[in-house]
Formats: sequence, structure tokens, C-alpha cells
Amino acid sequence: MPRIDPLTDEQAEGQAAELFSAIKNKVGKVPNIYRTLGRAPSVLAGLLQFGEALDAGSLSGPIKEQIALRVGHRNSCDYCQAAHTAIGKSVGLSEDQAVAARRGNADDAKAQAILNLVDAILEREGFVTDDQLQAARDAGLSDAEILEVTGQVVKNIFTNYINHVVETEVDFPAIKELQEA
Repeated sequence: MPRIDPLTDEQAEGQAAELFSAIKNKVGKVPNIYRTLGRAPSVLAGLLQFGEALDAGSLSGPIKEQIALRVGHRNSCDYCQAAHTAIGKSVGLSEDQAVAARRGNADDAKAQAILNLVDAILEREGFVTDDQLQAARDAGLSDAEILEVTGQVVKNIFTNYINHVVETEVDFPAIKELQEA
């Protein structure tokens, strides 16, 4: 049971109702995390605006989903791992790639460098070392990409933490728990 109830369409008013309509038009449904954030429309609007701004960057859809999966796994967010596994499939990630991303692995060098940077950001709470930053650059990441990766990490930490506080009911297909290697 969620600790903060999500809004139904009938309960949504004003800005929340407008945002729900826009979300439905874009993705076909209003996921539970957004329904819950509808109780604080300014927070929902901020998350959506941040996401739209990041979507205008240079990172591909599959890379963004790999980042989300890694952050969700590291933060033990079942909701985000399920959601981003489903979204990942819609942008071309295979089931194996989604599982690998949750484990911190990718099938190409640049994506692996991004996931390594994600891990460094999470482990060091943003205080990456000069060597970690140089490793990202050596793998071909531009300064803009490094900043975008950092933005994606922050956005996903935000949604992970919302889901932890709320105990959002997962409304995406269930995923298998990873067995540690």
C-alpha cells in the first residue's frame, strides 16, 4: 500500500489535471509515480520539465534508460527498475541489456564508460576524482555528456527517493530480482 495515495483522474484538478492530460497524450497512461506527484503539482511539473530539458540533450534513449536502470538498482528502487525496463524495451534495449545495465555493464565501450561514471557519481555523492573524470573523457565522453550524465543521475535519484518515501505501487510489468554474481 502506498503511503501517499495517488490521485485518480476524478480527483485531479487544475494544474494536476492538465499535467495528467499531457502525460496521457504522450505515453498513453499516467503512471502511479506521476499520479502521486499530482498531489504536489509544482513537484510533478518540475520533474517533467527537468526530464524534457534533459531529453533535448545529446544522450540517446537507450543510454538514458541504462543510466536509469543502474541508478534504480543501486538505490534499490523496484518501481524505477520495472518502469525503465519497460521504457528501455520501447527504445530498443533488449532484456539482456536491461539486466546488464542494472548490474553496471554495457555492451559497448562508451556506454560502459557512462555506467562507470554513474557508479562513481553515486559512490562518491558527486565528488568524482580527477582520475574518474579523465577516464570518462578518455572513453570519449565530452564535457557536455558528462554534465548530462550527471543530470540524468540526479533526476533518477529524485524519482527513486520519491518512490521510497511513498512506497509507490508498481504499475509496470514485474522484473526478476538479480542474483548477485
